[in-house]
Amino acid sequence: MRAERLKIVEGKTPEITIEQARLLLRSIDTTNIVGLRDRAIIGILIYTAARVGAVAKLRRCDVYDLGDQNCLRFHEKGGKSREIPVRHDLRQLIQEYLESGGLAYSDKASPLFRTTIRRTKRLTQSSMTADDMGRMLKRRLRTAGLPSRLSPHSFRVATITDLLNQGVALEDVQNLAGHADPRTTRLYDRRQRKITRNIVERISI
Repeated sequence: MRAERLKIVEGKTPEITIEQARLLLRSIDTTNIVGLRDRAIIGILIYTAARVGAVAKLRRCDVYDLGDQNCLRFHEKGGKSREIPVRHDLRQLIQEYLESGGLAYSDKASPLFRTTIRRTKRLTQSSMTADDMGRMLKRRLRTAGLPSRLSPHSFRVATITDLLNQGVALEDVQNLAGHADPRTTRLYDRRQRKITRNIVERISI
C-alpha cells in the first residue's frame, strides 16, 4: 500500500517581524564603514527579497542608474539574472555606504560588499561570502537582543508575507521573489497559519 504523500503547506524558515526588522536597522552603529555596509546588506535583504547568495555576488556594476530610478542586478541560481528597482530609502543606504567606503567610483567589476581587516574597520578588496553575511547577521541580531534562530532567509519570508498581506497579487510577489512556481511563493506566506497563544489557552482539558 502506497503511503500518503506528505504535503508541505509552509516553509520552515522563521519569519522576522516588521517591528524586529526595524529594531535591527535602528540598532546598527553607522558611525563607521562596517555599520554602513551591514545596514545596506540588511536593507537589500528586506527591500528586494533577494537570496543572501545573490546579495553576496553583487558587483559595483550591479548598482546602476536608469535615469528615472536606480536598479540592482542580481545573479541567481541557474545562471539567471534579475533586475529589481531600488526604493528611495534603500538607495540612500547604499549610497551612504559607497561614499563612506570610497566605492562610488571604484572599478565596476569589484565586489560591492567587502570584508574588513579584522577589527580595523578598513575594507579589503575581497568580496563577502554568503556565509560571511550570515555570521554578520547573527552578530547584529545578538547586539539588538533579537532571536538567534533568525537568518538572512527570514527577511525573504517577512517581505513576501507583508506584500501578500497588503493585497499585492501573488503573481507580482512571485516575480519579485524569482520563483518559477507560485506554489513556492505560497510556502513563504505566514498570514493565516499562525497559532496564537489565545488558541492554546482555550483548550479546556
